[in-house]
Amino acid sequence: MSDLDRFSVALLKELVKDGRASHVELSQKIGLSPTACARRQKSLEQEGVITGYQAILGDKALGLGVHVIVRITLDSQSEDVLRSFEQAIERCPSVVRCFLMSGPDDYLVTVAARDIEDYEHIHKSQLSRLPHVFRIQSSFALRQVIDRPALPV
Repeated sequence: MSDLDRFSVALLKELVKDGRASHVELSQKIGLSPTACARRQKSLEQEGVITGYQAILGDKALGLGVHVIVRITLDSQSEDVLRSFEQAIERCPSVVRCFLMSGPDDYLVTVAARDIEDYEHIHKSQLSRLPHVFRIQSSFALRQVIDRPALPV
């Protein structure tokens, strides 16, 4: 990755706020011409700094009012076991995030559910059936405080 100058950082900040902003709008906010903004954005995409664009969905509007943080420990940490688990969890539609972790738990998973009863069903029908699961520990999020993309300081 190339070093990011102040214009690239400003462009990233604006795109995080509104990924659909036009190059004209971006140019007015960061002080470059629309052509320079387009060229810089394309360069950031090619370098892998920008990896895609997505719509941010309203969980509550979709009926998903509960987020559960799930810590999963496997019965082994061999490469085959990790691969088997990861392939299986990718097929769990309620899982919105999954991290391989260091420390006592192997994976940290975020599940979106309608309510506690829905999570109980997800736990029984999806999570507990994943291969090589030794222990599942669940914590219910009370409220989201911060959810933002990482930006260079």
